[in-house]
Amino acid sequence: MMPPPPRPSTTLYNQQQQEEQDDVVVEEEATEANMMTTTKTRAKTPLSEIVEAFEELAKSLNSRRIRNSDKGAGGELRLDAFSKTCSLVSVLFSCLGLAFRFAESEYVAKVRDLVEASKEYNTLQTILDLDVANGTVRTSGSHSRNLRRVRQGLDLIRALFEQFLSTNDYSLREAATTAYSQVCAPYHTWAVRTAVYAGMYTLPTRDQLLLNLNETEHSAEKNMRRYINASLPVIEYIDRLYISRNIRLDW
Repeated sequence: MMPPPPRPSTTLYNQQQQEEQDDVVVEEEATEANMMTTTKTRAKTPLSEIVEAFEELAKSLNSRRIRNSDKGAGGELRLDAFSKTCSLVSVLFSCLGLAFRFAESEYVAKVRDLVEASKEYNTLQTILDLDVANGTVRTSGSHSRNLRRVRQGLDLIRALFEQFLSTNDYSLREAATTAYSQVCAPYHTWAVRTAVYAGMYTLPTRDQLLLNLNETEHSAEKNMRRYINASLPVIEYIDRLYISRNIRLDW
């Protein structure tokens, strides 16, 4: 006698079980993919975007310096790439609150001028040479003067990051005061300096700044060091542009 065929209910149960297992695998794979996407998204912060842009700028500058080693300032830097990169930095000033509102408003206005200038002029050298020829390097509103102020803004952030990394103080007041005193104070009037120093009491705390930047202590330290290393060659390059044209930097 032949054995009876399996009951339909048993076969149906096995099929359902296999389908449920397949669904679990698909769901797990989808969850893993979503987690990877979320991680990548979270890894992109305002500070990391700024750092990456400056590293590209420094790399471009270095390659041009190698190809144009016979030129005084070491090659040319495109104004459009420079101004676009600098425009990203304004978010750092806004994260510092009222104390750096003066720097933010001035910086944003100067960068906007350079962005507009980049539609007509190709390089930083071009706008500087034009103002040298016209005798308007230090004239208020000139591209060369605005470039000088943007350079100071970049240097202020660099100095602030250096001070931030040198201490674990809960308050940022001492770090910010030192950075401002080194970079900007020598060129500001007494009234501006007084207002800035008074505003230092409104700075966010260390933890608040990290929160504003969407950074952890570890990621902030890493990105701040990267900014310092990438921005310094750009800052020094701008200084050489002025010095090579016998323009002093004490203004």
